[in-house]
Amino acid sequence: MKHPDKWRETIDPFTLPYKSFKPTEILGYPHAGNDVFHARGIYESKEVRAYIKAARQKGAAIENEVAILSQLHSPEFPCVIDYGFDNTPFSVTLEMPGERLSVLVGENETLESLCFMEEYGVALANLHQLHISAEPVKDRKFFHVPSYELLSSLGLDFLNPFFSTPPKEAARCFCHGDFHYANILWNEHHISGILDFELAGYGNRDFDIAWALFRRPGQKFLKTKAEQDEFLKGYSQFGAYDPEAVQLYMVQCYVYFLQFSRDDAEYCDYVWNWLNKVIK
Repeated sequence: MKHPDKWRETIDPFTLPYKSFKPTEILGYPHAGNDVFHARGIYESKEVRAYIKAARQKGAAIENEVAILSQLHSPEFPCVIDYGFDNTPFSVTLEMPGERLSVLVGENETLESLCFMEEYGVALANLHQLHISAEPVKDRKFFHVPSYELLSSLGLDFLNPFFSTPPKEAARCFCHGDFHYANILWNEHHISGILDFELAGYGNRDFDIAWALFRRPGQKFLKTKAEQDEFLKGYSQFGAYDPEAVQLYMVQCYVYFLQFSRDDAEYCDYVWNWLNKVIK
């Protein structure tokens, strides 16, 4: 996978206190909240390619991710080969094969994405069946009903009644916490990697589904009901879900993302049209 050249100031990855991995070359700088480096290096006397992730922001949960990945042993989960939690927490995982769906479907003009959606949903359902040792997910603003003030500032006052009756009790399970296209790799039309478990833990099943389903700015797929239905068809093969709760959490996510995306006219139009169809 091709990653961009250095696009911001980062820590020097060669200064981290490695125990079993020795970096020899930085190949790219993936866009991420933390400092992430695509690297070549030596592990167990062999040259390997790996990803180094170093905490950049307060609240980075690299220790949580390492603890969870240590319990997951299927090929689609990253293999941790080094880590450290003193001073700047970091982890090193072996490179996995595959590309993101955004690369594979391009502009998605003929809904090439449809043939991926069922397996996409199956993968999340299988994650939700896991029973491992993990903490509850950390609270995030996206989990909460938007305030009247936020809705009013976005011209979305008509959503106030929609949010007046939230789901009574959330169905809880092990959740990925950030299951969306940028964290999923595909190889030969099948999922080859599920990445980024920093936010994983036990939490709200239906919110985790909504987080996977709603469309993000610039995303060329999951724009149609047909794609969403295929995803949910895959999910329902291995797990139950509450359609009304999923829809409510999708609306919730869209409100917050509208707040961040006011300069993206195409995305704002899409979200407004989607919201109006849902509320009607």
